[in-house]
Amino acid sequence: MNTRTIGLCLAFASLTLTTGALAHCEIPCGIYGDEARFAAIQENITTIEKSMVKIEELSGDLKNINQLTRWVNNKEHHADDIRQIVTQYFMTQRIKLPDENDAGAVAAYENKLVLLHKMMVYAMRCKQTTDLANAKKLHDLTHEFQQVYSGK
Repeated sequence: MNTRTIGLCLAFASLTLTTGALAHCEIPCGIYGDEARFAAIQENITTIEKSMVKIEELSGDLKNINQLTRWVNNKEHHADDIRQIVTQYFMTQRIKLPDENDAGAVAAYENKLVLLHKMMVYAMRCKQTTDLANAKKLHDLTHEFQQVYSGK
């Protein structure tokens, strides 16, 4: 094989074998918007709530084990999606390090990090349980973070 053929084979292999990334890249392309991320989090929470209800409904009868398993996996997938958005989008890309000499900026930064951490904890609790109170708390924290984040 010549160098050109090898190069074409490698290019083809990289295009066909590459899997899609779950998170957006960490470059400032401006394609994704904050409102879309908040909408995605809320959609995930709604799906988690529905999954929790279905899990409770199906839990009493072992003949439903396959469907029950699907709802559990669905709930966990959407909780992981929230944690991914919180960490990959907000914590690593959108929340900027403050000027350490600006006490107000440091306090605002810390408040955002605390809210994001709480969101991650409640997303984890949603994975661990079918307690709708955890989903409600996650919803409320998301709303609170959105208000703080947008400066309202």
